[in-house]
Amino acid sequence: MEPVTLTTTIARPRAEVFEYLADVANHEQFSDHCMTDWHLTREESYGRGAGARFRVKSRFDRFSYGDLTLTEVIAPERIVGAGRAGRFNRVRTHSEWRLKDLGNGRTEVEFTTSTEPATQSDRLMEKLLRIPAATARCHRRALDRLRSILEGGGERGARTTLAGGARKPATGFRL
Repeated sequence: MEPVTLTTTIARPRAEVFEYLADVANHEQFSDHCMTDWHLTREESYGRGAGARFRVKSRFDRFSYGDLTLTEVIAPERIVGAGRAGRFNRVRTHSEWRLKDLGNGRTEVEFTTSTEPATQSDRLMEKLLRIPAATARCHRRALDRLRSILEGGGERGARTTLAGGARKPATGFRL
């Protein structure tokens, strides 16, 4: 799929927007309308190496799971994520958030995403399922929800957690 690029302006300082986006556990809050069943892939949800697995809501798609891992985190201007999706996780995905300070506490967020299907059948399915159009709709709404949440007017959903519950001893309980 050719890269899909979307832009929005958020009335918050760039550092605050960066901190929110660099924590993968927050991504479910603004994209749960098209990506569900989020689970962290490791305990640390912030920064390079943090990742999550999720299910993409897509009609007629039997292989709708995908994942995202933050591969590059350059504060406070750029976050890059790589992942896989589709059948047998053959389709590589690439996502990037670029943050530009507009002054007066405003930030421009430019989001770009693309996929690299591994086989001809993956390319065909991408066209038949109209993945580029669905991706643009999903992420346009996600950016609107992100702006709404960070500007204080939007409702925040639950943060993503690890599958299977806590890994560290949270209480003094002994067996």
